[in-house]
Amino acid sequence: MCSPGCCTNKRVSKLRKTVDDDAPPKLIVPTPQSLLYSYEACQEAADFITKNSETRPKFGIICGSGLNALAEMLENPMVFPFADIPHFVEPDEDHPGKVFVGTLRGATVMAIQGRFQLYEGYTMAKSVMPVRVMKLCGVEYLFSTNAASATNPQYGVGDIMLLRDHINLAYLLTGVSPLHGPNEKRFGTRFPVLVDAYDPTLIEKALGISNTLGLEDHVHVGIYSCLGGPFYETVAEQNVLQLFGTDAVGMSTVHEVITARHCNIKVFAFSIITSTALDSEGKTEHHMSISEVTHVTKLRQQAYCELIARLIYEVQNAA
Repeated sequence: MCSPGCCTNKRVSKLRKTVDDDAPPKLIVPTPQSLLYSYEACQEAADFITKNSETRPKFGIICGSGLNALAEMLENPMVFPFADIPHFVEPDEDHPGKVFVGTLRGATVMAIQGRFQLYEGYTMAKSVMPVRVMKLCGVEYLFSTNAASATNPQYGVGDIMLLRDHINLAYLLTGVSPLHGPNEKRFGTRFPVLVDAYDPTLIEKALGISNTLGLEDHVHVGIYSCLGGPFYETVAEQNVLQLFGTDAVGMSTVHEVITARHCNIKVFAFSIITSTALDSEGKTEHHMSISEVTHVTKLRQQAYCELIARLIYEVQNAA
């Protein structure tokens, strides 16, 4: 019997090495992001939420920085930490990761505290996964909020801007889209139309409610641009954004809205302004830390929560 070091084994080893050396490079096919967070994965997360809450929510809310009170105003909520939900993970320390399911003025609502931010290293597909989970939970309307820097000089700190359109700078600069990869027809069409992505009827209703609440001097309608972050824009970048017609700039929301419209979810979104635009001399207020952003949002938190609550009530009870 041949030993491991015999001449035959040496010849076989040498032959194998020659074959490996002469072989063409192995073809590595990257898995599309859409397959990493598949329909089935989203369905598993949705099933966990709906079965444990015994609710199929009609409205979804994504809470922006300093706006966690939007979730906490739900009545008799079931609260699920991200860590308990299949395929969810804990976000960064500045944004708690929780899903609330409850009622608000008679409507069933699912509210999310925390985002899978792109600047934390999450892929685009992971970042928008909660929106698809909302769809599979039954959500028909998405209310998305964020903190943003003004580029429009008419906006003041603490004002809110209702989004009527967006400029997807993150896509223009990187070419990365939340819809890249094979299209999942169970979510939506291959080529969704984004004209009126922000529902005009919801915007009009919100403006009417704002007037009723006495907020007309602090509520604007404008265009939002998304940069990747996690840094604030330079003076030169703000000048370019103004030329583009941008009224406020932030680091989120746009890819969520694209995903929501792909899923045929109606969208309403607003930004709370946390720093002002450049003045005529090219100067601007300092950009705010997370704690300062939270302080600004708390100043008008009650009024903005009431705006969302009344808007949901009006939609829920529309004839």
